Amino acid sequence: MSDDLKNYEQVSIYRLDAAAQKQLLSTVRECVFNWCTRDEWPMGVIMSCVWAKDRLWLTAGAHRHRISAIRRNPKVSVVATSTGTELGPGKTVTIKGKAVVHEDPELKTWFYKIFSDHLNPTDPAASEAFQQMLDSPLRIVIEIIPEKYISYDGAKMAAHTAGTLDESELAEPLESDTARLEAEMKRRGMS
Repeated sequence: MSDDLKNYEQVSIYRLDAAAQKQLLSTVRECVFNWCTRDEWPMGVIMSCVWAKDRLWLTAGAHRHRISAIRRNPKVSVVATSTGTELGPGKTVTIKGKAVVHEDPELKTWFYKIFSDHLNPTDPAASEAFQQMLDSPLRIVIEIIPEKYISYDGAKMAAHTAGTLDESELAEPLESDTARLEAEMKRRGMS
């Protein structure tokens, strides 16, 4: 074990590097999409997704509760994990952002193609059939414009625990692992 590692209270040092974050977002096919209901309860569902133009894109029927919720309050979050990808398990990216609902036919055509190809990369016939099924009058496209990313790399944590991680791979701790951690320790009489 790493000599300087005493516990797992400071996990913000295990952020994904930029290349790994880009690879995860480019590869992921499912995410957890989160929004708030009218009575301010957080809700989330697993949805298929595609990363394009530095945005995350999703689709749903216009009649879904989540669509009226994001029209009312576009503040959302999305959680993507590397589980099931070539990156292996233990890597995540959370996006805090704003949702934009699109109904423009030209954008929908663009989206259906990239979305279907992303979900069916080795089967052009399945991709084409999926595009045709998506192209319905009630379908909308959701664009997530990122405002903040929170990432985590479990492989870095495991290597750090084993004492095999080059310290230069650790990120600077975020405010949650410095000021907020110290304030909580003080509140508990631990500092």
